[in-house]
Amino acid sequence: MIIDDGLLFRPAGEKDAGTLVKLYDGAARWMLARGIEQWKPGEKDAAHFRDRMRDGEVWLAEDGDGRIVGGYELWWSDEEAWGVQPPVAGYVHRLMVEREAAPAGTGMRLLVHAERRIARTGRERARLDCVATNPRLLAYYRSAGYRIVGECPHKEAEDGRVYGVILLERRLDV
Repeated sequence: MIIDDGLLFRPAGEKDAGTLVKLYDGAARWMLARGIEQWKPGEKDAAHFRDRMRDGEVWLAEDGDGRIVGGYELWWSDEEAWGVQPPVAGYVHRLMVEREAAPAGTGMRLLVHAERRIARTGRERARLDCVATNPRLLAYYRSAGYRIVGECPHKEAEDGRVYGVILLERRLDV
């Protein structure tokens, strides 16, 4: 467990899979309510998050009262979007914030935690992708110091839907 600026960060465990589904669905509903076509409620189930825990890392953030206020997935490769790459980066996915309970700035704190976790492994880059049709999220990541390094116009969702993503990267101090 890591306490950072009042938030407790901890790796998610098997028992947290249902909590992660609720966090994802809440974030998806928030996006849809604002006209953002990216995630859909029900799209990720507990098995998805258990698989991510086995293949990479999944982190949760709790506030001082023990409420889950956010989470994210951290992968060590992402061949679908980035192709085969040398092991110089960590890949941040599904940055999720519990809008009802999270203090302002929680999303950025999650991102910084992910970057620190990546840097602790000796990897020098944090990478992520942003759906091409979400200019607000793209601006958010750019304001966090990420730069556009490419595009993957034909990423395929688990349901077979094809969509484009912008590839972003930030150099880390290791």
